[in-house]
Amino acid sequence: MRILNTTQMREADRRTIHEIGVPSIALMENAGRQVVDALAASLDDLAECRLSVLCGPGNNGGDGFVVARVLHERGAEALVFVVGASAEIRGDARVNLEILGRLGIPVVEIATEQAWNVHAATVAACDVIVDALLGTGLTASLAGVLETVVADVNGMNVPVVSVDLPSGLSADTHEVIGACVDATLTVTLAAPKLPLVLPPGAQFAGDLVVADIGIPHEVIDALDGPWLELVTGDEIRALIPPRAEAAHKGDFGHVLIVSGSVGKTGAAHLAAMGALRSGAGLVTVATPKSCQAVVAALGAEYMTEGLDETAGGTVAATAVERVLQLPGDVIAVGPGLGTGQETRAFVRALLDRAGRPLVMDADALNAFAGQAGEITGRDGRAVIITPHPGEMARLLGTSTEEVQARRVEAARALATANRLHVILKGHRTVIATPGGKVYINPTGNPGMASGGTGDVLTGMIAAWLGQLLDAEAACKLAVYLHGAAGDLAEADEGQVSLTAGDILSRLGRAVLELTATADTE
Repeated sequence: MRILNTTQMREADRRTIHEIGVPSIALMENAGRQVVDALAASLDDLAECRLSVLCGPGNNGGDGFVVARVLHERGAEALVFVVGASAEIRGDARVNLEILGRLGIPVVEIATEQAWNVHAATVAACDVIVDALLGTGLTASLAGVLETVVADVNGMNVPVVSVDLPSGLSADTHEVIGACVDATLTVTLAAPKLPLVLPPGAQFAGDLVVADIGIPHEVIDALDGPWLELVTGDEIRALIPPRAEAAHKGDFGHVLIVSGSVGKTGAAHLAAMGALRSGAGLVTVATPKSCQAVVAALGAEYMTEGLDETAGGTVAATAVERVLQLPGDVIAVGPGLGTGQETRAFVRALLDRAGRPLVMDADALNAFAGQAGEITGRDGRAVIITPHPGEMARLLGTSTEEVQARRVEAARALATANRLHVILKGHRTVIATPGGKVYINPTGNPGMASGGTGDVLTGMIAAWLGQLLDAEAACKLAVYLHGAAGDLAEADEGQVSLTAGDILSRLGRAVLELTATADTE
């Protein structure tokens, strides 16, 4: 589901109206009716509710006028307020405002803070507030009466449903540019907007509903500009191939995991089980010789291989020769590997010489600290890297704060410059492709911020890459299911007690629940 900025949304409107021939007032009508449908779905009895509809003077306010009219049609009590000068309302919004007048639905103008103070208590006494003040065109922080209204609404302890965007957010950035509505539910129109899916803006969106207002998907997909997409369950479900009855383990890929060091053997086990729980036919863990017995004892389902090691129990540089001889369709390297000089030399040699797809995580990435330009895809071989924000900062030679402020831009720039697939982990994990497309994953929760969860993901990515032979699909599928399993674990264990093992134990259930949705549709 594509995510649009202000310019793209305006162009989608323009093409739909002028090239497809859908009247603009029909789009506004559809928007308002979809908002009321979302309200009806979220309330026990819409007809018994009293709602305040706060409208601005632009098209977002016009959507609000439609909302008020449809609420009236459905028996609800809708109190309509225009925050601004009614005389300035033009176009389709003016048409819908005048319809309210002909129906005898009062509209109260609030042009000053004094006028707002007169009516604020009435708004606060309603069951729901509909925020139709501002849409996608905002470029500066709120001021004056709008700022006062937003601040007071946030303090009323009344559920707020925002139309398109919580007023005060800008569609062109996930950052919060000033005061904004703290919505309970946002009904966004035609497509998600960036601040609705990435923090910190997303924390003000509440639950998100994407409303179809009549803009064709073909119009949205044909828009120029940056490609940003929200991953959906429907898309992910379609990526999971059915298994033939005569299938055997050789049909589902052999994953070779180079992982572990003395004291960090658990990382190798978690990565291996992540691969197996994601359907890999065979998994081999290559680990320092002194770690082999420990790793083998942790899991009976995977094979192990001992590698040359340093005195400190990490992989030696010479081990690359043996790894290159081992079977495997995909190589995953990094979890628990260590950061010594010889291990760094091993990782660099493996990247340079391996003719197979690579998934690089953790210490494999730390081997290139400050030298991100040296990690490149080459000769058509897929290279997937999975940094968390701290590892990304070390790669780029910058701060974690700067990475977090520019997550989409940082991931896209590295992916396109180095021909990589970049999975920048964290809340709303970002997946960037060599072609410049960026995907945002909606699953996962803060309980997953604990040791070992990234190791599980590394194995999962490698397993799906070995089965699908499509790096982009493997990234999206693994990240989505990893988060979905984490959400199932959160429901059972809570966030505080959640462990990587809890995610592993729910990967099968995550797949079953995803595919079961298709069976019931």
